[in-house]
Amino acid sequence: MLDVIIIGAGLSGIDCAYRLREQNPDADYLILERRTGIGGTWDLFRYPGVRSDSDIYTLSYPFEPWRKPQALADGTDIRHYIEHTARKFRIDERIRFSHKVISADWDSATDTWTLTVEDGGESGTDTSRTRTYRSRFVVFATGYYDYDNPHTPRFAGSDEFTGQIVHPQHWPENLDYAGKNVVVIGSGATAVSLIPALARTAGQVTMLQRSPSYIFSSKQKQYFAPIARKVLSANAAHQVIRTRYALQTSALVHLTHRFPRLGRKLLLSSVTSNLPDDYPIDVHFTPTYNPWDQRMCMVPDADLFDAINSGAVEMVTDHIDRFDADGIALTSGRHLDADIIVTATGLQLLGFGGTRIRVDGAEVKPHDRFVFKSHLLEDVPNLAWSVGYTNASWTLRADMTARSVSALIRHMREHGYTHAYPHLGSETMGSRPLWDLKAGYVERSPDALPKSGTRGHWQVRHNYYRDAIDHRFGDVTDSLVFGRV
Repeated sequence: MLDVIIIGAGLSGIDCAYRLREQNPDADYLILERRTGIGGTWDLFRYPGVRSDSDIYTLSYPFEPWRKPQALADGTDIRHYIEHTARKFRIDERIRFSHKVISADWDSATDTWTLTVEDGGESGTDTSRTRTYRSRFVVFATGYYDYDNPHTPRFAGSDEFTGQIVHPQHWPENLDYAGKNVVVIGSGATAVSLIPALARTAGQVTMLQRSPSYIFSSKQKQYFAPIARKVLSANAAHQVIRTRYALQTSALVHLTHRFPRLGRKLLLSSVTSNLPDDYPIDVHFTPTYNPWDQRMCMVPDADLFDAINSGAVEMVTDHIDRFDADGIALTSGRHLDADIIVTATGLQLLGFGGTRIRVDGAEVKPHDRFVFKSHLLEDVPNLAWSVGYTNASWTLRADMTARSVSALIRHMREHGYTHAYPHLGSETMGSRPLWDLKAGYVERSPDALPKSGTRGHWQVRHNYYRDAIDHRFGDVTDSLVFGRV
């Protein structure tokens, strides 16, 4: 039997393995990864222009410096960085690829988890077979969305379209869009990163959005980071740069939340400065919601605005009436000719990788449970879940979770405990959604994720520095039920 099984070999899974070994050097663990490679999200998404939508310094690990110069990193570079980290610390030796976890069953008689896994073979091409793994503790580093099924609305007439319809989550490896008319439906992070890359070789790219998003240009050339790297060691410089970016983002989020009118003005001024005076910014770049009610769309060096200024990209804010053989008919009466239609229409939420969780034979519905300290599930023993922030880099919370879970496991092993779980008991408490976003993918799936409480450690906050203070001075045993088999 293993001490720990980590499900997922993306950013969170590799982070968790590093922290586990750091605090429990002799722990026997495995990482089960459903794909054939390391990287998670960054292995899945291969569309042109894929990149981080938050700064790479806080997205990268605090224990492994990011050495490239850009602040918003390319997806390929991020994937290579995760692979490099896994190899450097020999974490890759503990990964089992093509292992899709179907169910996880807890047995209180033995205080163990039994995972039922569909094993497709290391290459992913062998005939699949079912196998089981047993462990004392399980960590879900599976992200928050469905890898197999992106959100693709039903568009009337889509069967009539004679061109190709593509979703960025399943981008064809050899898609030829050179010289063609491409319509990208969407206004989120995927669309704004994809469109400038397409515009370099496509004939014409149209960004078709139902409603605008906030888009902010971030300069890729760094001034602070090169100085820090010159005067400090690589690790020290990375910590300083990382702290600086975390503070900067936290200040921006706090400012725009507290003073939304000022925040809107500041964000729109960035757009105005990069587009002609007569450009209809009110139509295409002025959202109806306040800043950070949805995630911010970051673009490096105003690349989207440059593509608009060059004429390679046209913004259209309208509603779709239907697809036809040659493109898209809009409710305004306009028609968009298209050879390729890209549906950058978002994700489908999926908690715990879709794994069926049972405790002593009774199925656990995550949306019926509160989350404790943002990573433990109410009354579910020896199980943790890694999930990031909505207004900051994913890794900020993922690394905090990894350290907390590793400290908990160390405490249990040192004291001979075989189970631990948070328990609310008969105490009544209000609930609210785990994520405070008004994004479509959150509102479409209200039952996909666990719920947040409204006070204490049961409240899921999206404030990195408040969480960091609690983590630094908190007690790993606080409000947990411990026991031995």
